[in-house]
Amino acid sequence: MDLHQLYVFSKVVEHKSFSKAAEDIFLSQSTVSSHIQALEKMLGIKLFDRVGRESILTPSGERLYQWALKLLLMKDQALLDLKQGMTELRGMIRIAASSVPGQFMIPKMVNQFRRHYPDVMFHINQSSSKAVAEKVLNGSVDIGILGEKYEDDRLRYIPLLKEKLVLITSNEVDLSGTVSFQDILQFPFLMRTSDSGTNSMLERYLKKNNIAKDQLNIISYIEDGQSLIQFVMQDIGISIISEIAAKEYVCKKMLKMHNIEGFNDERYFYLVYNINKTQSIVSKLFIESASDLI
Repeated sequence: MDLHQLYVFSKVVEHKSFSKAAEDIFLSQSTVSSHIQALEKMLGIKLFDRVGRESILTPSGERLYQWALKLLLMKDQALLDLKQGMTELRGMIRIAASSVPGQFMIPKMVNQFRRHYPDVMFHINQSSSKAVAEKVLNGSVDIGILGEKYEDDRLRYIPLLKEKLVLITSNEVDLSGTVSFQDILQFPFLMRTSDSGTNSMLERYLKKNNIAKDQLNIISYIEDGQSLIQFVMQDIGISIISEIAAKEYVCKKMLKMHNIEGFNDERYFYLVYNINKTQSIVSKLFIESASDLI
């Protein structure tokens, strides 16, 4: 049984598509189809059923996929054992990250990791915290990095970094020092969308302090954290965001940052992975070293 054919087969399974698998591994769609046909002919079984636009595994295909994952992992382990230097490790790590980790943590982590493993490639997808957890659960990514826990028995979380939320304003706003929540109510407010970890933390604070959300003068809900910061810089409104994200702009004197009186809640950013997903050697190495990469 050809290991390369099994590798191609595993990619078609992951993407549920011959064309997407071909794009992922830099082969033509016809080459991918030829590998699958050769595998089916050698085994004497049908591996996929075509359902709409997706390629769905047959029962025999399901069984082969489990064996393929084990065989491909054993191949990686054998290569690792035989290599004189671990710097020769290759592979792709797929990471989904919420906005703050995606902008301010992942670039540093990737840079550190690639100093030791320069042949490893990364595919980074930025989504809301909730979408990150969903991608980890459905196996479309290897690892997630997010600022909110979504409980599921299949998910394992590794705390990476602790931080708090702060108020940001444009340089035109006349506020100084620590502000009260009553101060915040006087200004137009820009809110992150409901699936973000920042929004979840803010809503917990409002609930705990019996503050109705409609007391805030919300003028816009914004999905992207970077866009929200641009709105604040243009003095359209004020907002509450991650201290990590705010510091980058405050240091460049592009924004003002304020602590919020009584808002002492802190949160972690976590690495999350699915315990039911068989990880490649390079993904395992990233998971194991993540805390040291920050």
